[in-house]
Amino acid sequence: MSALTTRTGPPTLTGGWRAHRVLERNLMVSKRSWVLVLSGFFEPVFYLFSIGVGVGAMVGDVQVGARTVSYAAFVAPALLSSSAMNGAVFESTLNIFFKLKWGKVYDAMLSTPLRPADVAAGEIGWSLLRGGLYAIGFMVVMALFGLAESWWTLMAIPAALLIGFAFASVGMAATTFMRSWQDFDLINVVTLPLFLFSATFYPLDVYPPAIQTVTRISPLYHGVELVRAFTLGMFDWSLAGHAAVLLGMGLIGLRVASGRLERLLLA
Repeated sequence: MSALTTRTGPPTLTGGWRAHRVLERNLMVSKRSWVLVLSGFFEPVFYLFSIGVGVGAMVGDVQVGARTVSYAAFVAPALLSSSAMNGAVFESTLNIFFKLKWGKVYDAMLSTPLRPADVAAGEIGWSLLRGGLYAIGFMVVMALFGLAESWWTLMAIPAALLIGFAFASVGMAATTFMRSWQDFDLINVVTLPLFLFSATFYPLDVYPPAIQTVTRISPLYHGVELVRAFTLGMFDWSLAGHAAVLLGMGLIGLRVASGRLERLLLA
């Protein structure tokens, strides 16, 4: 027992040095299910077609700060942000729960030199890798629709990865507290309001004052504002605050997930 304690050590803030081994394992497994991985790309594209283009033809232009943009240009970065959130949450909750409670995958991993922090960082890194592929694909679709107005739009990709990091970390931390599959109903209770009320489909100033206050607390709102600023070329110092909220959320989630894995698997 003392040798095991020495090997694992206390959980670190950013994970161990062997997290890439978890990534390698996930890449090998995904070769057999690449269609499932690829399917996550289409959801935001369908939303863009139906809402951004279809509904946008009836809505017309939208006022964003001092600029007037098409509804499709307004909604597209929000859909990219929502896709980053949903993909990260799905990957870090359902899949993690199966590996933790049923597949006993992490028990096998921790019989090697891997540490709980390596597992947490590797799984979150895998979520970011998938999210990055989706973001790049969605950016290509935006460019084809003429919604990428400048080269600054490319910065929406690392912004989407930051959103994925925040929600993947918190999602994995939350999963370690889940007791059964029924607990995952709570995930939809949280993510659906975030999707609908984070200035996703309407500018913030059209919400009632009370809803505006609640919206500003939403982590997805910070992600939407960050991605939208890059795609529309609207920059100010508030972007640093949005990024700081997401980064802090991700680091806290990673810390909690690492600690919880150590308690559950090495107790």
